[in-house]
Amino acid sequence: QVQLVESGGGLVQPGGSLRLSCAASGFTLDYYAIGWFRQAPGKEREGVSCISSSDGTIYYADSVKGRFTISRDNAKNTVYLQLNSLKPEDTAVYYCAASKWFLRLWMQLRGDYWGQGTQVTVSS
Repeated sequence: QVQLVESGGGLVQPGGSLRLSCAASGFTLDYYAIGWFRQAPGKEREGVSCISSSDGTIYYADSVKGRFTISRDNAKNTVYLQLNSLKPEDTAVYYCAASKWFLRLWMQLRGDYWGQGTQVTVSS
């Protein structure tokens, strides 16, 4: 069964950190660009970060630059998103998605596979 499963979300105080994981099963992530996206209540889904399959290209949304870091471990078939210096406005459901087309994934949110999401809540 082909699927992406996110984990690592939770409740954290402002300024805190979390590490999200996106684990793939049923297919190999090596050949896919992986993106992290988030959706807050009442808002559209937006791109957070995206990493290419091969050349190391990484994009970040301006709102998370310098605070979030995306990485991939192809041996573990997993992509990570390190969230530091979290703010209340980072509260959202975070999704990962995979696509063989980097720009289509980042610009159009068109993924071949999507996970079910993990909730991140930043609150004191």
